[in-house]
Amino acid sequence: MKVHIFWEWDKKWELLSAVKNVLEELWLVDFIEVNETSDEALKTELGIKESPALIIEEEAIDFKDVIFEWMVPEADELKSMFTSIIGGWEGWWCAPGGCGSWCSC
Repeated sequence: MKVHIFWEWDKKWELLSAVKNVLEELWLVDFIEVNETSDEALKTELGIKESPALIIEEEAIDFKDVIFEWMVPEADELKSMFTSIIGGWEGWWCAPGGCGSWCSC
């Protein structure tokens, strides 16, 4: 899975930092690639109107969509989004802080 942070104006760093902090807290930094882009072709493809935008891409199922646009969501909202995308829930991890392997130890 990939997360793209599309940006043209301010707030890119705020959104990028929020996403990276949540992925670290959920122990997903080794499993979800995060990058930043200002690619106009991507903007056109996804119909992005405002920046920054958080895009989720899953190549295995040919999925790419804008999840948040023109805002920096709260950490709890990002956590909820990532755990629902990977199929988890609160308390799902098998070790304190998470083992990060999506196992059922």
